[in-house]
Amino acid sequence: MVKILTGLWILLCVIVVADGYVRLAPSDPKVWHRPLKFNENKDLAGGVERVIEGSPDDLARLDSIIRETPRTKVLAGRVDEGHLTYVTRSAVFGFPDYTTVQLTDGQIKIFGRLRFGRSDLGVNRKRVDRWLDALQK
Repeated sequence: MVKILTGLWILLCVIVVADGYVRLAPSDPKVWHRPLKFNENKDLAGGVERVIEGSPDDLARLDSIIRETPRTKVLAGRVDEGHLTYVTRSAVFGFPDYTTVQLTDGQIKIFGRLRFGRSDLGVNRKRVDRWLDALQK
């Protein structure tokens, strides 16, 4: 019984430390806020790339939609620069997902991706597509 309780305490400590790392790990804009160079839509194991036609007004509306998303904040950039990166954290464990939006030559490019793990189970794709659906309305 003592071995089981000790094992459970160790497991609990590992979970708390891992959760603390996920929640407190710094988000360096130099790493996450980079120019986007893709030109077509693609679903990835850990994210999504989307390209739509868009204007500065569309980018401003998309920025408003994104900022209304729970647990989402701007990491870097501004609408008037045409390049922004956002961090959206999951509700339970606070896993960060990064989304970069860039307006270039009449196109809005969006790259949503996870930071930890290999697969986001389609979370970024669903979030980005929901934002784009809201923008189209």
